[in-house]
Amino acid sequence: MTDKNLNTFEQLFRELFKPLCSFSLKYVGDWDEAKGLVHDVFVTVWEKFDTFPSDTNYKSYLYTAVRNRSLNYIRDRKKHSILEHVKEEDYTEVNTTLETSELEQRIELAIQSLPEKCRMVFELNRVEGLKYAQIADKMGISIKTVEAQMSKALSVLREHLGEFLMLIFFMFQ
Repeated sequence: MTDKNLNTFEQLFRELFKPLCSFSLKYVGDWDEAKGLVHDVFVTVWEKFDTFPSDTNYKSYLYTAVRNRSLNYIRDRKKHSILEHVKEEDYTEVNTTLETSELEQRIELAIQSLPEKCRMVFELNRVEGLKYAQIADKMGISIKTVEAQMSKALSVLREHLGEFLMLIFFMFQ
């Protein structure tokens, strides 16, 4: 930074730091935060001071920069404040409950779409936990028919519930 620019910058800092802090205080309501924001603006201006055109209205530039920095601070603080009030477990619980509810509805619709005999075989095996031989005895059909109906049921469910397949696999174990 040239001596001229250094002198100009020092003069701006001495002349405007406190008024800019008071200006920022009107937005943020906290003196320490206002001083920090003004300090950040001056650091930014310092880093690029040599690149400003010679006819720059520094006072106007600084007030605009402080106003914008203060407004950004308020915006960011509001976002943070809102998120602080939402407990992670509440969000996770609600999200999980919605996903589970949606999955349950999708499973129920997929099961209801099965032909009656196929649905009965599937429910006896996966819901009631009966073995193929027990299902065959209960329904008066062969074990091969039970196997064929289960294969058909699983194929139809795979089509309807492809995105939930792994989750469903573990649910019906």
